[in-house]
Amino acid sequence: MARLDELLMRLKEEGGSDLHLASGLEPRIRAKGALHVVEGQGVLQHDDLRSMLEELAPAKYWEEYDTTNDVDFAYGLPGVARFRANYFVQDKGCAAVFRIIPEEIIPIEDLKLPQAIVQLADLSQGLVLVTGPTGSGKSTTLAAIIDRVNKSQSKHVVTIEDPVEFVHQNRQSLFSHREAGLHTRGFGPALRAAVRQDADVILVGEMRDRETISLAITAAEMGMLVFGTLHTNNAAKTIDRIIDAFPADEQEMVRISLSESLAGIVSQLLLPTADGKGRCACNEILLRTQGLPNVIREGNNTMLNSIIQSGKSAGMQSMDDVLFQYAKEGRITGRDAYMKANDKGRFEPLVQGGV
Repeated sequence: MARLDELLMRLKEEGGSDLHLASGLEPRIRAKGALHVVEGQGVLQHDDLRSMLEELAPAKYWEEYDTTNDVDFAYGLPGVARFRANYFVQDKGCAAVFRIIPEEIIPIEDLKLPQAIVQLADLSQGLVLVTGPTGSGKSTTLAAIIDRVNKSQSKHVVTIEDPVEFVHQNRQSLFSHREAGLHTRGFGPALRAAVRQDADVILVGEMRDRETISLAITAAEMGMLVFGTLHTNNAAKTIDRIIDAFPADEQEMVRISLSESLAGIVSQLLLPTADGKGRCACNEILLRTQGLPNVIREGNNTMLNSIIQSGKSAGMQSMDDVLFQYAKEGRITGRDAYMKANDKGRFEPLVQGGV
């Protein structure tokens, strides 16, 4: 057993999400959004930590880390969980963060997500974006949507990630899990190949550059259902982020393509529950309507909130409305809702009233 396995098991036992290791510091676990020192563990010395990190990394990835000072890969601990590992170097020496990936995919019904998100699994084509900051549960939500596809439809699902996180077992659907840098040269080449692999559904782990964004839009235009993630906080910023990834002389054409392919945007925040015992997912939902393509083509993002408000009967909702409702219901605190809200003035009474 590798020496770090014990700490990874502690991470699972304590219900944490991340294990932080750094030269010159004690190991720390993030649980319920907060970091705390692991009891009974001393300060990690650079040489010892480097030796422990080498034990876990496949030779290919250790060589990359040795050369570039950065590497990402997945590590599996049978019977415990899989972990997304990120090795890096900081001012005091080597360091790493391990993000837990549960072995069992949480069914979408158990996540208690809005029905409009559940129904995204039933789409036949288009681009669906799940967005939010790091640690907001995007991967868990996407895995649950894909799991619903797997249980109910006969599809060829191609996932492209770096590294592969959730591993889906073939049920109704057939899965091809591909890791960028290991099974393919990168996201771009894998997306090009997916078009020729008779894919019905494509999951792009992260739309991190112009080429990946462009190919994802193209695949959706060609009739595939494409799921992707971005580190944006709401629908308007997501559309801006996509358009701004392209040079000015290409942006008009991208707006047209996006307007024709975009099926929905789900923006997610993960906030502590009011009782401090867990975390609560808050979702903004924008779905395709008759008026949405025109708004995207014209770059009139101020109209997006009007589309969301008029689409409430279809399941659309704004982030501020969700935060306000959850605070009033006592699911989250008024202070946390206020800190994440766009319209701060609307939330001031919740803070003043101690909600």
